[in-house]
Amino acid sequence: MTTSDPSRQALDTAERLLGAPLVLPLGPGEPAVGADFRRLATAHTFGDSWSRPGLDDRTRALISVTIAATLGTAEPLRGQLRIALNCGVTREEIVELFIHLEAYAGAARAFESYQTALAVFAESA
Repeated sequence: MTTSDPSRQALDTAERLLGAPLVLPLGPGEPAVGADFRRLATAHTFGDSWSRPGLDDRTRALISVTIAATLGTAEPLRGQLRIALNCGVTREEIVELFIHLEAYAGAARAFESYQTALAVFAESA
């Protein structure tokens, strides 16, 4: 792949945000076309969305944590929390985010997401 390859650029952006390479292996029983889904989703997310001007990475990270938490998507939330921490968002700011989220998305959703955040915090403790 060349540096002008959008898929490569998306993976480079993901690595910069995560602080580690994004690895997307096919899971057990996953059909080969799953690789296309993963590549397209990665290109769209990290190539088209995260690379846009207008918002800095830190702001996008806070928004992304909020969206993943509100939707209740645990695995994406883990990734977004890692990105947020890597972009300089503090643990205290993330807890404040969940306090605010509780008021608008409900206590159960905020508490469940907060538990996911605690697990991510423990990874780097």
